Amino acid sequence: MTLVIMAAGMGSRFGGLKQIEPIDEYGNFIIDYSIYDAIQEGFTKVVFIIKKENYDIFRETVGARVEKYIDVEYAFQELDKLPDGYNAPEGRVKPWGTGHAILCAKDKVNENFAIINSDDFYGRDAYRVIANFLKNNHDASKYAMAGYMVKNTLTENGSVKRGVCQEENGYLTKLVESKIEKVDGELVATPLEGGDNFKVSGDDLVSMNMFGFTPKLFDKLEDGFPKFLDSHKEDMTTCEYLIPTIVFEQIENGEATVEVLKTDAVWQGITYREDKDKVVSELKALVDKGEYPKGVWK
Repeated sequence: MTLVIMAAGMGSRFGGLKQIEPIDEYGNFIIDYSIYDAIQEGFTKVVFIIKKENYDIFRETVGARVEKYIDVEYAFQELDKLPDGYNAPEGRVKPWGTGHAILCAKDKVNENFAIINSDDFYGRDAYRVIANFLKNNHDASKYAMAGYMVKNTLTENGSVKRGVCQEENGYLTKLVESKIEKVDGELVATPLEGGDNFKVSGDDLVSMNMFGFTPKLFDKLEDGFPKFLDSHKEDMTTCEYLIPTIVFEQIENGEATVEVLKTDAVWQGITYREDKDKVVSELKALVDKGEYPKGVWK
């Protein structure tokens, strides 16, 4: 099994590259804890999707620490990594989105794989449920998603963006990408693509962008990317090719199913700079309880 880590994002709200922010006294990052959890649950390879310009700092820090324990590969998400006949428009700064990021790793992955964000702490139980799925899944058209309870994914310092899940018989039917925030003591979700606000309970399930896929996804990504570019000629400087959108096209076309794997894991992350102190203290508490060794790799 391979863990694909999307680490090419810019971290604009945090004010820097979140994935290289030390999170403990040993200089480890959130990504170190993620890889440690993945190894404990049977993952044998990690692929970092990064910007080429960040290769040296990644290799010297994270790569150097983890390559003794797991196979490491690097894939580069670059603006000019486009199908033949297409060019990045002048003024484009942001990467092309999570779908493009995963497509950039096509040559590095030949087996069932999971994807995560580099700057999110997912918790051991999430790796357990996704690993069990990947180990036992022999249907190329069957995917999975770790479903978190809303209450386990919030920050005290502002709103969060989450995909609110709708499911039927344990399978995903809809994912409403939303901004979730507390309003007068209640959790209110505002759909990012328009529509009425709606209330959610703390036990409702949301996506944290942790999916389990088969290599079949790469064919879909490769086939769909030119069509995506052709349909976004008017907003080529800002449009994003996103994994949830691509997955739902497959669901709607009967090409794939997505099993929702409920986890009781508690998310930690630095959405805002003010979140860091809490993440540091929560991870230290887990180390003190013996769930992680001091220094992770020491």
